[in-house]
Amino acid sequence: MNPKVDFFFDNDSKWQEEYRQLRRIVLDCGLTEELKWGKPCYTFKNKNILLIHGFKEYCAALFHKGALLKNEEKLLVQQTENVQAARQLRFTSTGEIIELEPTIKAYIYEAIEVEKAGVNVELKKTDEYEVPGELQEALEENPDFKSAFEALTPGRQRGYLLHFSQAKQSKTRMARIEKCMPKIFEGKGFNDR
Repeated sequence: MNPKVDFFFDNDSKWQEEYRQLRRIVLDCGLTEELKWGKPCYTFKNKNILLIHGFKEYCAALFHKGALLKNEEKLLVQQTENVQAARQLRFTSTGEIIELEPTIKAYIYEAIEVEKAGVNVELKKTDEYEVPGELQEALEENPDFKSAFEALTPGRQRGYLLHFSQAKQSKTRMARIEKCMPKIFEGKGFNDR
């Protein structure tokens, strides 16, 4: 147990008991407990294996390379269609966690083996993402904007591509592009402040 992480488990939370059960199970598997992204993160030889986090409807163990796990039990969930590598085991009760303990441990041990093997998830390249027509038009009409967009890191470009593409209407996509232009010119990503 890492005392830096205790605050997460001591916080009064809807999932407090579930978090404690998950912590016990994960630590039984010999992983190192660290604090990353404000959450308990469990590593094997400094490589992220999983983290524990909670949401309104469930708490979860998120496997960083979950897409590589066999998932024979069909319990791993892809949070959204844009999440490429991570997968979650979701829980809504302590009883569910206790009942699934052998399965949870099997997933953890498999994730450790994936890490030992040095296998990585083949991530989609930025140029494989669809560029909305409104963005393509803005890039063609404004060479300075095109240069600024191309100067962004691939991750920042993907963030904007996803943000723009999620709008269902053309006028909304155009409004999002215009609103984000100043940040793009500053070299900032969509979530940067």
